[in-house]
Amino acid sequence: MIRKLIIALSLITLVSCSVAERAPSAPAGVNWVESHAPAQGELGISYDKFTLDNGLTVILHEDDSDPLVHVNVTYHVGSAREEPGMSGFAHFFEHMMFQGSVHAPNDLHTKLVDAMGGELNGGTNSDTTKYYNTVPANELEKILWLEADRMAFVLPAVTQEKFEVQRATVKNERAQRYDNAPYGLVWETTGRALYNPEHPYSWPTIGYVDDLNRVTLNDLKAFFLRWYGPNNATLVIAGDFDKQQTLAWVKKYFGDIPAGPAVEKDDKQVVSLDADRYVTLPDNIHLPLLQLTFPTVYVQHPDEAPLDFLSQIIGDGKTSLLYETLVKSGIAVQVGASHPCQELACTFSIYAVVNPASGRTLADVEAIIRDTLAQWQQQPVDAATLEKFQRMFKAGTIFGLERVAGKASQLASGETFFGRPDNIAYDLARYGAVTEADIKRVYQQYIASQHAVVLSVVPHGAEALAAKPANYPLPEPQGPQPEQLVTTDVVAPEVNSAFDRFVEPSTGAPISIDMPQSWQFELSNGIEVKGISTNEIPTVSILLNIEGGPLLDPAGKEGLAALTAAMMNESTQQRSTEQLADAIESLGSRISFSSGGRSTQVSVSSLIEFLPETLALVEEMLTQPGFKQADFHRLKQQTMQFLQHASKDPKSIAANTKRQLLWGKDTRLGVADGGTLASVEGITLDDVKAFYQANYSSAMAQAVVVGNVSQADAKQSLQWLQSWSGDPITLPAATEGVTQHQGQIILVDHPEAAQAVMIVGRAAPPFDATGTQFKLGLVNYPLGASFTSRANQLLREQKGYTYGAFSRFAGGKQQGNFSLSADLLQQATGQAVVDTIELLTAYSEQGPTVQEVATMRSAVTQGEALVYESAGQKASLLRRIQQFNLADDFPAQQQQIIASIEQQELQQLAKQWLDPMTMWVLIVANADSVKADLEAIEGWTVTTWAP
Repeated sequence: MIRKLIIALSLITLVSCSVAERAPSAPAGVNWVESHAPAQGELGISYDKFTLDNGLTVILHEDDSDPLVHVNVTYHVGSAREEPGMSGFAHFFEHMMFQGSVHAPNDLHTKLVDAMGGELNGGTNSDTTKYYNTVPANELEKILWLEADRMAFVLPAVTQEKFEVQRATVKNERAQRYDNAPYGLVWETTGRALYNPEHPYSWPTIGYVDDLNRVTLNDLKAFFLRWYGPNNATLVIAGDFDKQQTLAWVKKYFGDIPAGPAVEKDDKQVVSLDADRYVTLPDNIHLPLLQLTFPTVYVQHPDEAPLDFLSQIIGDGKTSLLYETLVKSGIAVQVGASHPCQELACTFSIYAVVNPASGRTLADVEAIIRDTLAQWQQQPVDAATLEKFQRMFKAGTIFGLERVAGKASQLASGETFFGRPDNIAYDLARYGAVTEADIKRVYQQYIASQHAVVLSVVPHGAEALAAKPANYPLPEPQGPQPEQLVTTDVVAPEVNSAFDRFVEPSTGAPISIDMPQSWQFELSNGIEVKGISTNEIPTVSILLNIEGGPLLDPAGKEGLAALTAAMMNESTQQRSTEQLADAIESLGSRISFSSGGRSTQVSVSSLIEFLPETLALVEEMLTQPGFKQADFHRLKQQTMQFLQHASKDPKSIAANTKRQLLWGKDTRLGVADGGTLASVEGITLDDVKAFYQANYSSAMAQAVVVGNVSQADAKQSLQWLQSWSGDPITLPAATEGVTQHQGQIILVDHPEAAQAVMIVGRAAPPFDATGTQFKLGLVNYPLGASFTSRANQLLREQKGYTYGAFSRFAGGKQQGNFSLSADLLQQATGQAVVDTIELLTAYSEQGPTVQEVATMRSAVTQGEALVYESAGQKASLLRRIQQFNLADDFPAQQQQIIASIEQQELQQLAKQWLDPMTMWVLIVANADSVKADLEAIEGWTVTTWAP
């Protein structure tokens, strides 16, 4: 009998005894709406809700478990608020909102958050635009000042020059994420086929290039004034703060911003099709893809939940229908089904990535999908399967409450769409109420009796592979009507404040940043276990690390460690692949074997009440792998097809070439962890078995435990590991870095590339916690570690060549490397390389300025407030201590170095390690478009490279 999920009642950050009944005190002009706390034993997020007289909604959620705050401003405007011919405006203005406001000009907002050691970003989808910041708790007032300023004072600061730079940046982002990405145009094409051109979901959020080229600065300003007023926004503050002081700041900075035009919610716009629409999309791919998309309902419609569960039955994981009929049979390398919901309409999508080696066509695959669904329609839905999905939904909900950012995002979305910030109990109830009959009904209503967009994505020149000839010509995007265009200057409304907004708020009182208290013990077979006990959510995460991994691959069989780890996720001696997956899913747990770098890892996440059952499955998988021939054949074929696919992806090509340039083609480090087509082709099942027997050794293992578990309970739970044995393994010596390509531009020809991928690199020192490699990280901070670093400011913000440019010193136990990377507008590649070389030359000669050193000290020191929040962050800390045999207080030692290191030492390190003439420049692009410009760069030679 499967136990019902019980949520621990002691989680004070998530639950409390009763719903608050008394209004908290608030400043004049701050209007209390409600205070909410989940009922006893109920899962949810507590909050206080207020409004200002200008219509701004304010939601506060207190969580003092870490000394940080998260501020989220969500505007109820996305691409759905745009008009035909004016697509991409919401996303474009997301970019403009980072270009400065009157009292925080240019990139001051980003620079201040960087100096705090904070994080910030924004995001736009069809229905909302969000801006969010996570900072140390003593910087809350400053963030509220900044967010209020860009709400009220961004328009006067927007210039034509900034507008043009961001236009280029947005077009570059489109090229990087859509035009130059395999399958990147799938959803844009689906939207055009599914909806008529006037439907607000028919165009992509990023916009069409013609619309981006057409838009004027005044068009964009008018869009902002229409939609970005405080009455169309929700401000969520979550974390460690004083409620009364916070409300006073909110009133001060946001209270006098005038309301914008009234905003009404749009009507739902669900659609239906009168026939199947077949569409073909040629793409730069190896693996053909078939996708069926059915229109359904809208978010929180009563049928959303059963449709979500239906998608899991059809295509989610190894227990799904399509996994059985398409993946296990070798016809497809990947399948899936999903039911993404938006405010106005939802879609139900089924896809299969087809294995060309199977000999099956997309028409065959479509027929198999439809036949599989028809057969399932005649069968009952198993009650245990439904209960499993409900438990998985609840477990996912709990894991989603781990960080204040996640809770703030849920509160903002709930308020924006439903006027109900905390939807957790509501969602758990509606998903918990789904019946077998509901699932059958929605299948019949929305899938079996309806038509779909059937999209065939095929390699260029192979349109004949499509499931059927295209029968639906995609409508051309509409242009704007004359009355839509803005022909006069747009002026922002005046804001009258009783204080000087030019005065930057000071940082609050110093906060206490304490490393989490850890414990450790050693099992009888020598496995060292380190852990941290938490009580925020009822979960446990375990990471078992087995040193060796790909380093132990035999020559000519690169990829063996990765393929062995993949086999460990399949069957055991007791269970088939499907039975094992079902057992894990029924607990709401996650267990994953993987291999990369210099280790194999077993990652485990579990609700605390199901930890014993979860660890019993881990033991079974680790000690009794099935190693069945059918599983091996399927995984090997999938691996080879994915490798073939990667050979057409510019980013994958660049990553593989980078390894070759750093370590040499003929070394293990010069080959990707997953191997090559030739090496994987030569791997046998006997090789996998031998690798497991030789290299899955307890003598090479260490474990990390983080979660709602004590040291004593953790030790008891891991007793089974003591029966695991193995001998120590001698690992290969370090591979020396290659220097022969210094001063060369390495050009890899990719004729179909829409962009150029650039990586500038060299070998560098291996990891150390307090020595040269750590200090090089400090040197790199002003150069390329943040949004306001020199590289990103030059190549993105000033030149508009790229969507982002960043650099880092990466270090492992034996090797390290430096890289600066960016995806470039292809036509600007030559000049971008020149500018990058000049940037590195100047920085290597002069090093960081006094101000840059001060900013680095502040950012890295204060940023420690953010690095211990999640279980993953805590596990990463413990794993680093284990892996490099560090003192538990090594972060304190690093803080001392940060505080005391002299500018002169940083300048010397920059001179030693960042001279571009000690590096190579890798370019993956259409050689015909870039070679002449690259060859014209003085002092550098161009070498054509075949990866």
